[in-house]
Amino acid sequence: MGMTKANPHLGSSFEDYLREEGTYAETTARAIKRVLARQIENAMKEEGLSKAEMARRMATSRAALDRLLDPENESVTLNTLTKAAQVVGRQIRFELV
Repeated sequence: MGMTKANPHLGSSFEDYLREEGTYAETTARAIKRVLARQIENAMKEEGLSKAEMARRMATSRAALDRLLDPENESVTLNTLTKAAQVVGRQIRFELV
């Protein structure tokens, strides 16, 4: 039997693979946005806030709120995320590790 080519990623982490592919930052940002969108939506439900009321309290449009809650939409600003968190009585923490 011939030798098979060794997997260059064997033993390395998925994060290392993403870094090698040059997509780590993009993938991480997308994952963070998905988690934040889900958490905000869950907090809205806990607080009994409709999308219309949430948008009103944020002083924004319903379309802007829909973009915020869309896990695939990455164009949301930190300001919008912070505002949404405040409306549902939460805060967003960022840290460099």
